[in-house]
Amino acid sequence: MPVLELAGKNITFNDEGFMEDHKQWDEAVAREIAAKVGIPELNERHFTVLNYMRKAYEENGTGPSIRALTKQSGIPTKELYELFPKGPAKKAARIAGIPKPQGCI
Repeated sequence: MPVLELAGKNITFNDEGFMEDHKQWDEAVAREIAAKVGIPELNERHFTVLNYMRKAYEENGTGPSIRALTKQSGIPTKELYELFPKGPAKKAARIAGIPKPQGCI
């Protein structure tokens, strides 16, 4: 399993690129992961999604699907794809430091 130094922390990732320990996450780590996956800057709307993803994971043991994310975060699907191109639920989960949501390919 790869270990990367992000925001001054050694963080272990699984083979799919998701953090092994979501408790190591913070906004600085999120910004560095985002840059590595092609999102050069995170704004307030990004963090609305990321914080919702983390909350859902802590409550349910998995991140929300794209459908649940749209309904429950209050951010429309079109905007999710603008914020997190090419698979918003999976990409947002990666940046949020949580495992890949169930049902994501």
